[in-house]
Amino acid sequence: MAGGVFLIQDDGELVEMTEQPYGSEEKLQELLARYPNLLAGGQIDPIAPRRWLLVSREIGVPGEEYGGGRWAIDHLFLDQDAVPTLVEVKRSTNPQIRREVVGQMLEYAANAMAYWQVDALRAHFEAKCEKQGLDANEELGEFLGGEGADPESFWQSVKSNLRLGKLRMIFVADEIPSELQRIVEFLNRQMDPAEVLAVEIKQYAGENLTTLVPRVIGRTAERRRTGAPQWTEESILEALHKRPQGTDEAEVVSKVLDWAKRQRCHLHYGSGTATGAVGASVVHKGVYHRTFYLRTNGTLSVQFAWMKKRAESPFHSESRRRQLLEELNRIPGANIPEDGISANPRMALLALVEDASLEQFLKTFAWVIDEIRAT
Repeated sequence: MAGGVFLIQDDGELVEMTEQPYGSEEKLQELLARYPNLLAGGQIDPIAPRRWLLVSREIGVPGEEYGGGRWAIDHLFLDQDAVPTLVEVKRSTNPQIRREVVGQMLEYAANAMAYWQVDALRAHFEAKCEKQGLDANEELGEFLGGEGADPESFWQSVKSNLRLGKLRMIFVADEIPSELQRIVEFLNRQMDPAEVLAVEIKQYAGENLTTLVPRVIGRTAERRRTGAPQWTEESILEALHKRPQGTDEAEVVSKVLDWAKRQRCHLHYGSGTATGAVGASVVHKGVYHRTFYLRTNGTLSVQFAWMKKRAESPFHSESRRRQLLEELNRIPGANIPEDGISANPRMALLALVEDASLEQFLKTFAWVIDEIRAT
């Protein structure tokens, strides 16, 4: 294999990393399960980067109604719009990657659309979480944006997408051959609402370091995203203005977002038809530290559950989260319960209408941001 990448270390030393093959397809499958972001959701949809929830590995695909697993797909992911994403992994040295894998994937997708039962998929997800010592409801709730998420509605959307044939097929390899690329681009132009893509994930190694570089293939200019509408600052404010006290709520959101921009926060807008949301995160050393979400239902949620789960967060410990809780509860009307430090508790946007209350909120999260950047 040819080519390489260069890494400049903190001490200024240049490390040349050369392309290395994967030892096995199993190794690449394990990496995808552990690091779903390798599917490069930002390349698949730059406007609304795809996020991934792993349902299960080696999930069975029946060949008849209520049948057992006749085939097995390497990975099944769901994105934030509940679109089932079937992933098949092959090494470039596997001769199946040129044509045979395409027939396999189309067969899997056709039968998944016809025979998968959403209750069975949900059971697979819950079994995977249990095996990993995780709470399935918490994992799904966090994936959907925390407090206010509706898991039942999400699974119903999965069911609807399957019945409509709205799914995504992704071929993953260390190198995508030109024959497969042409087939993927052809299928992706012709298929609607289904989507066909390939992701090439090259591996580079040098001086006990490993770098993985994904590249999406098949995202043609003609293809437009068919997912749920993407919320913007303007549409969120417009939705709030339609509420009984929405003028005050919209003013709070506008002021908070202006402040977040000055703080160099990363603002990520949700998609969907029911409730709009925008979250503020702080990017530090490659980690997106979640802080809070503002929603069109007139609420604000604090991301305590994320802080608890991630050891990188300076508020990972219970004592630090409790300290944050106490600062927020200085705001009249916040009333965040004691057990809120393990969840994503909500408070009303109207609690921040008064200047003193808004000042206390912004002062508190300025402290949070300082703590994150000092880590």
